[in-house]
Amino acid sequence: MSRLDSFIRRMTAQRDCLDHAAEQLSGRDGVVLEFGLGNGRTYDHLCSLFDKSDIYVFDRHVKAHEDCIPDNEHMIIGDFLDSLKDASAKFERLAKFVHCDVGSGDKAASMALAQKVGDLLEGLIQTGGIVVSDQPIERANWEALPLPAGIAEGRIYLYRQL
Repeated sequence: MSRLDSFIRRMTAQRDCLDHAAEQLSGRDGVVLEFGLGNGRTYDHLCSLFDKSDIYVFDRHVKAHEDCIPDNEHMIIGDFLDSLKDASAKFERLAKFVHCDVGSGDKAASMALAQKVGDLLEGLIQTGGIVVSDQPIERANWEALPLPAGIAEGRIYLYRQL
């Protein structure tokens, strides 16, 4: 498979999981946490699925298209691990949905970061909340959910907080 085909499949899987999660969470109160703003494409899509005022984005820096950047209250800049520790009281058990897009070109480093982020997320996600992640995150109180039809296992991960 070409790198372009792989990219298209990854983006399609991401979009389909975001859409699936939003459908599952329809009518539920809570905030949305996005880890990794990047170019802002996923944030822009999340704004079409959830109330924009409920979406908080974490990233080390902002390089997104200007139309895809949250306001200062909703954009949390800094290292994920430091930012999460600082935000833990603000978001305690409030997150109905979390999107973790923390992968880089270094698979081992990406997986290690995802586990550390997972450790800090446990206290932020409400019971029944959903996590979509580009990396596997093993948590005792997260249930792996089936992926939407057509998505290959291991391409993206979907969890529910028990």
